[in-house]
Amino acid sequence: MSEPMSPFGTSAGLERKGLRDRVYDLVLDMLMGSRVEPGTRLSIDAIARDLRVSPTPVREALVQLERTGLVTREPLKGYRVAPPLAHDQLEALFDARIVLEGGATALAARSSASLVPQLEAALDEHRAIASTLRTATPEGRLRVELLREYFAADWNFHHVIFAATENPFLLDMSEAISTRVHRMRQTALSGITDADDAVHEHTTIVEAFASGDAELASAAMCQHIEKVRERSRFDAEH
Repeated sequence: MSEPMSPFGTSAGLERKGLRDRVYDLVLDMLMGSRVEPGTRLSIDAIARDLRVSPTPVREALVQLERTGLVTREPLKGYRVAPPLAHDQLEALFDARIVLEGGATALAARSSASLVPQLEAALDEHRAIASTLRTATPEGRLRVELLREYFAADWNFHHVIFAATENPFLLDMSEAISTRVHRMRQTALSGITDADDAVHEHTTIVEAFASGDAELASAAMCQHIEKVRERSRFDAEH
């Protein structure tokens, strides 16, 4: 059984501003890294000592991360690193994304005129970080911070569409989906092989929005998610 561990080493004290979010990001980086095995027990006190913060923001970060499925909580035992998504869970996640994002895209298409410039800006950001990935590390292993930056840019494109629906319930649902997508990222530690594919598919979605055809935009989104599903299946098998 794995012992409680702290992978942060020595860390400078954090400023109070944005403390909760910064602690969350650091713990997330740890979980996306390669130094922590599934089943490892996470010591709140040890993490807090290394970050030179009180246990409170660490505990809050782990509560948030429990929602992503990256950690699990056992009564009287604390938190552990969760295993990666099982095959059936991965399939269910993509089914949910198709239903939710396909519908959200159709609704957002009602505001295509104002949405397209926002999507183009999000796409430019995604394209830029995808370009950075190509030359980041010749040996094929990426810094966790760069992985997080890429995934943030990728998901921001989707978030812009959800925000355009102006539907608070869809926004809440999108947050639930996005947190669970973190679990897929555990398989990307050696690199991201589909960045160019994702950029191309996002470009197709923007073009569909620009046409003003809601059905075309929705179909482009669903096709994108199905392609991501196919790539995820391939990654899981190799």
